[in-house]
Amino acid sequence: MSSDSKHDASDIIVDDVKNKTSSEPDYTPGLEKKTILKIDLRMLPLLGLLYAVALIDRTNLGIARTAGMEEDLKLGVGDRYSIASMIYFVPYILLQLPGNLALKWLGARTWLTICVVGWGIAQLGMGFVVTWGQLCIARIFLGVFEAGFFPALVFIITTWYKRHEVQKRLAVFYLTSIVLGGFSSIFAYALTLLKGKGRLAGWEWIFIIEGLITIALGILTFLFVPDFPDKNRFLSEAQTKMILDRVERDRGDAVPDAITLQKILSHLSDWTLWAYALLFMCSTMPAYAIGFFITIILHAMGYSTTMALCLTAPPYVVAAISCYAFAYLGDKTRKRAIWLVIQSCITIVGLIITGYAKPNGARYLGLFLVNAGASGCVPGVLAYQANNVVSHSKRAVSTAVTIAFGGIGGIFATTVYRQEDFPRYLNGIWATIGCQFLIIILCGVLTWHYTRKNKLARSGKSVNERTPGFLYTI
Repeated sequence: MSSDSKHDASDIIVDDVKNKTSSEPDYTPGLEKKTILKIDLRMLPLLGLLYAVALIDRTNLGIARTAGMEEDLKLGVGDRYSIASMIYFVPYILLQLPGNLALKWLGARTWLTICVVGWGIAQLGMGFVVTWGQLCIARIFLGVFEAGFFPALVFIITTWYKRHEVQKRLAVFYLTSIVLGGFSSIFAYALTLLKGKGRLAGWEWIFIIEGLITIALGILTFLFVPDFPDKNRFLSEAQTKMILDRVERDRGDAVPDAITLQKILSHLSDWTLWAYALLFMCSTMPAYAIGFFITIILHAMGYSTTMALCLTAPPYVVAAISCYAFAYLGDKTRKRAIWLVIQSCITIVGLIITGYAKPNGARYLGLFLVNAGASGCVPGVLAYQANNVVSHSKRAVSTAVTIAFGGIGGIFATTVYRQEDFPRYLNGIWATIGCQFLIIILCGVLTWHYTRKNKLARSGKSVNERTPGFLYTI
């Protein structure tokens, strides 16, 4: 079938979905299972790998610092390291919403390719900086191109699946990033062994090789990442129709609606959108703190550079297991808030142990708990937000604002873990604990609000999200 005829067929399918009544056809379990597996295999491995590379590229500054960059660029002077870490998040925050609007205009595949190749070039450039100021400029460009990537990633995932299938999928690519991110320190150590080759330092080889890998993945993105369901080219017409039908039945937004300024302002006036944004900020804050400072904390415990880099990996393996376990429980029970609260409590315990325990073994155990608790909250908040949003326009705005606040969490993490508080960073630890308590409070408020709204909807006194029959996920 030609591209034009495929496009025409897709338009017919979309029109059919728009005109549907409640009498939806029943699809055979075999067709549904086969189609969902096909979508999973097409999207999740590559998207998970891309997100893992994104996290590695934005947080490998701590590894490079331990591997000699601090001495070469004099990052130990004042707050230079914190500033270089933080400045990435400024464009990252400001360009989230424009990025999602560009996604709708350019399409998923083209936009993601631009983002991945762009930040790969910025990462590559960091391998050739000779001053602290040049490093900051390269970090700014890294933030510019990564800004549009993660919200687009979440947006795309949530348009393909029903609400209570989302968290496991988000967890799959997030736990992929956790595991690969944890072992990235060992990979980085191997790259430092290239020290002297091409008259380059070991830390320079980290940025150069990882930048080239990212650019190569950008090419794969263009070749394999699918677009939105109504525009896909890898499913049959029957499979495409089934995906659109099941999403329409689940939440009534299988077909994209137009994004207008009036809609954007209306969506931004919904206070729950900002509650999710704060939840995500508080979730990413400890995750970024660990990403930027775990090798530094381990080094401060007295471990050698080699041991500090190697000991970084095991906490991420445990975090990946915890992340998927809580995602499974969330989708299985169709609850979100309670699991976020439990994981926040685990994070609090881990932070206290890391900050105040005397033996290094106990402090290391604390890092396991912090990673396990914080990592699962990230996909948990994204699923919580995605489950309670209807329409593509609101999903685009809500996802962008939520993830932008994740960038604020990154700024928070890089500024409260101050050089003057080295080696235990107690002020940063207590700031992170405060964020976990805010998660618990916000989950309580949202649970009360959604329980009340669902009760009114069940009694016929109100309609949630202007969609009859829609009930919020609590």
